[in-house]
Amino acid sequence: MTVELSMLVPHAPSLCHEDQVPDFQQNIVGGFKEVAKEIAQIKPDVIVLVTCHWPSTFAHYVDCNPAHKGLLTATEAPDMIKDIPYHYPGDEALAMKLVQAGKKANLAVEGVYDPHFVWDYGTVVPLRYLVPNEDIPVINLSVTLAANLEETYQWGQEIAKVLNESERKIVFVASGALSHNLVRGRHNKPTLSEHALDKAFVELLMNKDYKAAYQMLPQYASMAKVESGGRHLAMLLGIVDEECAPVYFADGQSSGSWNPLITFGKTKVSSMKENVEQEYVK
Repeated sequence: MTVELSMLVPHAPSLCHEDQVPDFQQNIVGGFKEVAKEIAQIKPDVIVLVTCHWPSTFAHYVDCNPAHKGLLTATEAPDMIKDIPYHYPGDEALAMKLVQAGKKANLAVEGVYDPHFVWDYGTVVPLRYLVPNEDIPVINLSVTLAANLEETYQWGQEIAKVLNESERKIVFVASGALSHNLVRGRHNKPTLSEHALDKAFVELLMNKDYKAAYQMLPQYASMAKVESGGRHLAMLLGIVDEECAPVYFADGQSSGSWNPLITFGKTKVSSMKENVEQEYVK
């Protein structure tokens, strides 16, 4: 099969509990629900998700566990995310193929096989909306601090080869923000300069100029303090290609960061963009 849908998704802690989401992030909740409908229509065999809140030091890690079960209390925000249960199936065989492909490409890739490994909120929060029934297998990936954007992009390309050669239908998720120069106060937006760079980067994505977006990424990530140094974006750009049509669903601030929800599908889906003027074009 192939990667049917890729996406960039937010994971702000305030999104964890739908009944506690602030007004300025409600459109993200609506966007998540629309994308969840698309995922349900695709009926993917597996979701592959890279999260900025699994920062590994030296190796690119792949969670190869056959099942993912636990209780999450976020170390960064235990008052907001506490004792959140999750229980998703895994895909050990496909995860091991990713590890093997990474090693063959001479990348520092290792598998994780520990049943006590606990997920982070960058994984759990978006999946609570995208796969609420916990019925789709998930493979979790780290962002690697010792890997620069070029290496991470290459890892994304190797991942894409494995996924597109698989017999499974796959959804790829990059969980993370754009500008991420955090300040106290969830209502705060990025600075005008940081947000101008956000808008320029998103415009390239929406114009399907993925090559230029990758070329912009190093300086953009440095100047706007993009989350995880932009590594989740580098991996995403290694996955998408010119056949992937972008759809902008929602966005919102969180403590000075900017958090869009954008999908990249082989077949363009309907979006909230038709009804809502999105911030990136303002």
